[in-house]
Amino acid sequence: MSWSQDVVVIGTLVVLVAWRLWVSASRLDRLHRKVASSRAVVEAQLLRRASAAANLAASGLMDPVSSLLVGEAAWAAIVAGSRSAEALAQLSAQLTELDDGLADVVDLEFPAGPLVDVGLVESELSSTLRAALDDAQEVTEMRAELGGDELVSALADAWYRAQLARRFHNEAVAQTQRVRRGWPVRAFGLAGRAPVPQTLELDDAWPQALGRPGQPASTSGWVEPTV
Repeated sequence: MSWSQDVVVIGTLVVLVAWRLWVSASRLDRLHRKVASSRAVVEAQLLRRASAAANLAASGLMDPVSSLLVGEAAWAAIVAGSRSAEALAQLSAQLTELDDGLADVVDLEFPAGPLVDVGLVESELSSTLRAALDDAQEVTEMRAELGGDELVSALADAWYRAQLARRFHNEAVAQTQRVRRGWPVRAFGLAGRAPVPQTLELDDAWPQALGRPGQPASTSGWVEPTV
């Protein structure tokens, strides 16, 4: 093989490797953006659920003890969610500043701390709501009160959307983690110093007496989705 052929072969290999790295880096960038976006959606839906729970607690439809407990848990979730939203807004600003082309993810900071707090307080809110809404007859009576059906349905809808948003986010995180374990990312440090995104783990098990959004529990026949 002549030296010109060697140059062609080597040049082709260099181009292929460069192309492979560019594809991997571009995909990783898109996944980081997807994770950041999905996390923002989860935070918004969790805040919506906490607000719906607070409205229900303040409505007078619950017994005094349940109203107090749910109200305190909902307020704690709103405060934690607001702090996490501020951190996510900073991340969104970082992403906005990046070029539309191949982005540099070196300096992106995924705020892990606030999400840990959100997971704890949201789990507490879930368990408090399950205890307060464990009686299907009481939930039916709440719905029968003036404005009760709207308040209970708002909580059910927000809770269901939060479940779906968290599942979508965790799937995006798992996909990003798989790509980061690939040899191009590890060998060439394509992820830079960006921490590995983590799934958001919390207890959001559904109170069966609440029923499917838009339907009473007794007529829904709904089986809670695995999230």
